[in-house]
Amino acid sequence: MDSTYPWPPDQTFWTSTFPEHTTTRTTPYLFKRIIPAAAATAENVLDGFVAIRRAHAAGTDIKAHARIYVGEERRDDLLPKTLTAPAWDTNTFDSFVPWMQDLVGADRFSLVINNLETVSPALAAGLGTFLRSLIDGWGLPLGGAEQVAFAGNYAGTAFGIHEGYEDAFLVHLGPNAKNFYCWSAELYEKLTGGKEPTYGDYQALLQHGEHFLLEPGDALFLPRRVFHVGTQDTFSVSVAMPLYTYPYAQILQSRIIPDVLASLAADGPDDPLSEPSEMADRTAGPTAVAERLAAVGRELLHLAADRINAEAREHAHQRWATLRSNGGWELVEGDLGRDEAASAFDAQQVTPGAKVALIAPYQLTTVLSDDGDSQQVLLRGYQAGITVDGTALDADTVSALNAGSTITLPDNEQLLAAVRALGATGGLHLTPRTADTEDTAA
Repeated sequence: MDSTYPWPPDQTFWTSTFPEHTTTRTTPYLFKRIIPAAAATAENVLDGFVAIRRAHAAGTDIKAHARIYVGEERRDDLLPKTLTAPAWDTNTFDSFVPWMQDLVGADRFSLVINNLETVSPALAAGLGTFLRSLIDGWGLPLGGAEQVAFAGNYAGTAFGIHEGYEDAFLVHLGPNAKNFYCWSAELYEKLTGGKEPTYGDYQALLQHGEHFLLEPGDALFLPRRVFHVGTQDTFSVSVAMPLYTYPYAQILQSRIIPDVLASLAADGPDDPLSEPSEMADRTAGPTAVAERLAAVGRELLHLAADRINAEAREHAHQRWATLRSNGGWELVEGDLGRDEAASAFDAQQVTPGAKVALIAPYQLTTVLSDDGDSQQVLLRGYQAGITVDGTALDADTVSALNAGSTITLPDNEQLLAAVRALGATGGLHLTPRTADTEDTAA
């Protein structure tokens, strides 16, 4: 059945349809059939789990990790078996479900995978299309977004009825339906007397929750601070996409303020800030020491306040360019998809007549270089030491690649060198020159 929404969602969806249905993005709403099967399938999630098993077999340390629950109990003891056992017969749920049931020794189970976007290029691209339209139409989450898969035939979400702390979309991929229930924080606290999760038998609470029937292709918007739980009788797969809108204070405390204070650190023995503390007067005691520390602290903070604007500006531009270049997904170490794409890129095949294109959903973005005279290129969150100029990588080429075009490489050694460097980021797909192209070039 055709969706009633455009794909990808357009500007009108994000500025009109979305806020109208969600009470200005504050209440849950189920968007039916908004995600086409071409963008995301339940089989893509299985492919991601296969990639995790492959990395485990190779001893590769990756960010994506799986967790297994039986009922509401996390069973880390069962994980090694699922990572090392011979694979299920075919990439279908008819063989995967009994394979899991046999390994975990239970009819019902839950498999949760974090940072799925790093092990499933298909979902990174397909749901990345949705995320890119969200960023263009709604805004950029300053912490990026993540994919968290929930696969199983569990009777209820392993976390019980719990509160979400970020705005999120829950994309349901099937093959079967799932029931989902939501409560506002106010209602949940009235019903339970608090905000702690509810485990075990919560049937009495379900009748007070707002019910949604999730079917393949649906996407449920879950605003922050909404309590929720999923229940089902048959196997299905959903992928949550939390939008990490970190508090400004957290960004300042973790990144910007430490950078500012580090820039004020004493620079050698002749710097006034390196002046040794006085011998503390025994009769004055620690009070005098505290007063002197406070005075120096006020001086440092006064100097830091003068520098905060520049540091905040630099950090914001870097964060913005990094996230956009990574398709909006949070940048993490141990991105298996990135590492495998970089390994597959053969720099020796970067020759005139070869073709390159960006791997979706990644984009070329730029930040101002330290000298302030050039724009440094980022791809998939990493700088490759390439600048946008008129000889190697020009603005027109960047625009064409970002628009999804495939570029045939000319006989330009500076551009070829730039492409080789960008290939190391894992963000480029290379099609080597064919024999026909070589004959034509000759």
